[in-house]
Amino acid sequence: MLLPASMTDPALCATVTAATMEELRARRDAVKGADLVELRLDGIRTPDVAGALKDRQLPVIVTCRASWEGGQFRGSEEERQRLLEQALDQGADWVDLEWQGGFGDLIARRNGRNVVLSFHDFDGTPPDLEARYDAMRTSGAEVVKLAVTTHTGDDLRRLRRLGSGEGLSVLIGMGQTGVPSRVLPGRFGSAWTYAGEGVAPGQMSVRRLLERFRFRRISDRTAVYGVAGSPVGHSLSPAMHNAGLADQGLDAVYLPFQAADAKDLFRLAEDLSVRGLSVTAPFKEEVLALSAEIDPLAPQVGAVNTLRRVGDHWEARNTDVAGFLAPLARRGALEGTRATVLGAGGAARGVAVALVSRGARVSVCARRADRAREIATLVGGEAAGFPPEPGSWDLLVNTTPIGTAPKIDESPVPASCLVGGGLVYDLIYNPDPTKLMRDAAATGCETIGGLDMLVAQALDQFAWWFGVRPPADLFHAAAKQELFEEMSA
Repeated sequence: MLLPASMTDPALCATVTAATMEELRARRDAVKGADLVELRLDGIRTPDVAGALKDRQLPVIVTCRASWEGGQFRGSEEERQRLLEQALDQGADWVDLEWQGGFGDLIARRNGRNVVLSFHDFDGTPPDLEARYDAMRTSGAEVVKLAVTTHTGDDLRRLRRLGSGEGLSVLIGMGQTGVPSRVLPGRFGSAWTYAGEGVAPGQMSVRRLLERFRFRRISDRTAVYGVAGSPVGHSLSPAMHNAGLADQGLDAVYLPFQAADAKDLFRLAEDLSVRGLSVTAPFKEEVLALSAEIDPLAPQVGAVNTLRRVGDHWEARNTDVAGFLAPLARRGALEGTRATVLGAGGAARGVAVALVSRGARVSVCARRADRAREIATLVGGEAAGFPPEPGSWDLLVNTTPIGTAPKIDESPVPASCLVGGGLVYDLIYNPDPTKLMRDAAATGCETIGGLDMLVAQALDQFAWWFGVRPPADLFHAAAKQELFEEMSA
């Protein structure tokens, strides 16, 4: 039987599924880097407990999940319960029994030994979560497992509070909001975390948990940072910042944090003692109003993208402006440049402020003429018709999402608008290049992609938090690798 050395040193369990026993054993024995393996018998046409346990190299959890709790078992309930009882009798290290499965007599006969008593909710976090947990604890099962879908940071905080009690538990928030519970099981009082084949929403591979998040290096002393947004699962920031942390040998980890709103985010971040956050949509404006100390640039832009926890308050700043300007700085001065900004959202406002600060003559071009006028008035520029006239600009910046994957064959403007232009800067980084950039190159324009800005603003964030700056090539390579893996998935 495997037990964690301490609640701050949780184990890693790899989940494997298969259609046949031969395939299950092969996948079981192919697991590398985990401490134990969950063998899912419910997807196997003819499950064989003895065969599943034979010659195992790691401790195992035997699970045969009923369809009424998210599993694939299609036989009778009597057959399923017989398989699980056999697993206990034949020496499985752990056997997962559902709380609602009526296993009370079996648990009592075993005095709870080797039993993981589980409850799953794939729709949400039950309002009576605490009462359910208490009832499961009274069963005598050695480990109590709760896996519930968390939609808010408050859901995750409720789950975390359960882990402060006595007894072994495994507490998992399923879905994107629950990722911190998978990467930081020790902070949730969990005996182990699950990784593997994406059997449950939010589950990641063993390799990603070990390599991207450096799971084995996480302790109760590890500082926590992250990217906050909704949605946030697509963000390249964890790839870049965790690569930087590894390169600099820092005892910190960088996670995605999804929340309902900025206040929900702050409650979760403070509960987990988060030290710093990158902030993305839709929280950039909300966070500005909730921060105690703000750099002078942020109010002009109307948003912040970086937070740092100092004592009991948050300091905020905007690195998007400097990040946007960094690739342009390598191409000479902007003084007098005719710059057209496509779009009229928060990103367009930041870009317009940045360009004016370097002496560019800014035109804002958007389908919403009223929004374009607002930004143009703010920076002392002008609102232009949409789409921009050919030859009316030296620098064209796209701040709209048009052309983002998977709609890679779309462009915010017709190719005819690009004739006679100079430099096209598309803030989109997936795909790279975008259709706008391809069209621009075909007309003889120079191009800059959004990945250059993403890397530059991330490096500024890292330097503000840690006082050191990793190599730009490292961040760029990490982001490109993440994009490649996303496209290959």
